[in-house]
Amino acid sequence: MQTMPAHAAHHNDREIETLEEFDATVSARGTLAGFRVQAVDLTDRTRELLTTDTAGAVFLGCPMREDAAAKIRTDGALVFPPVPDLPFDPYRGLVYSPDELFASLADGYEATPDARAYAWFQRTKADGDVYASMLRAIHDDSVSDALDELLAGARVVGVMGGHAMKRGTQAYEGAARLGRELARTGFTVATGGGPGAMEAANLGAYAAPHDGEMLSDALRLLAKAPGFTPSITEWAAAAFEVRARWPKGGRSVGIPTWFYGHEPPNPFASHIAKYFANATREDGLLARSNAGVVFLPGAAGTVQEIFDNATPNYYESRGEPTPMVLVDRAHWTEKLPTWPLLQSLARGRSMESRIALVDRIEEAPEALKRLGG
Repeated sequence: MQTMPAHAAHHNDREIETLEEFDATVSARGTLAGFRVQAVDLTDRTRELLTTDTAGAVFLGCPMREDAAAKIRTDGALVFPPVPDLPFDPYRGLVYSPDELFASLADGYEATPDARAYAWFQRTKADGDVYASMLRAIHDDSVSDALDELLAGARVVGVMGGHAMKRGTQAYEGAARLGRELARTGFTVATGGGPGAMEAANLGAYAAPHDGEMLSDALRLLAKAPGFTPSITEWAAAAFEVRARWPKGGRSVGIPTWFYGHEPPNPFASHIAKYFANATREDGLLARSNAGVVFLPGAAGTVQEIFDNATPNYYESRGEPTPMVLVDRAHWTEKLPTWPLLQSLARGRSMESRIALVDRIEEAPEALKRLGG
């Protein structure tokens, strides 16, 4: 089974994103000239900053003492100071973890960094303040950079589906079994990071290293809080109960957005790349699904994702088309007849051999393999 590294090799070996990397670089290189240091607390590294060359370096949101900041500015380094009173770090070097976004859940979901970031977004998105929009853009770009580093070399399969799918249903269990099968096959599962089908697929990947009973028991535990309404707190607490009972779950990625902030991220994705801009998030999720996408039954959002994915496959703008597997014949040919249109688009093009429609969720991994995922 493929394990995704907690922090994959950098595209750029001049980026420093943890205190450990900072210490190792100073010790091995003896210089910070030209390095980019992202969101590392350097308050206790004054001596190193005062005695190390930092010419041409860039420090993004790194707390440090004023004498150190003055010295490195004199060296010719650029210093972007931390932004006070923000519920998120725009310069962050790594994607989020569930524990980070849901910190303080015991005090109610409203107290969590996730909810506070959404509240900030609600306050600032309508006022046209260029400063707030700049902070959102820097944050989202930092998250994209961190996500690329995380997924370097991984074979990623996207699982798309509706947020309305309830825990305790057959459909939810099927999506969880799909996520587990994909993870056990060696794929990195990536979802939109929210509730419903997305959570189920991340849960399945989380369950991959455990025995078969674990998933059945976890599904039973989760069923007591079937949806995120009326209480996100209870919904999230049930997930953390599962995580506490079966720690060391398998890795997967969730890519949610504060644009739909009333929908919380699910705690089963080990790595969460959360964005303010929904368009950046949607395109990024599909672009990174380099081994194909499985589309479970959904509504408008999932239909949109099918054609967002079909377009670059049609024009081959990202290179060779990637596999697309639609699950549930009746849903995609009668209820929302997306499949006939997709088939018509694909006819005579190289993507034609890369699309499939299956009846049952259990058939999806085999279809993906058949299409070259």
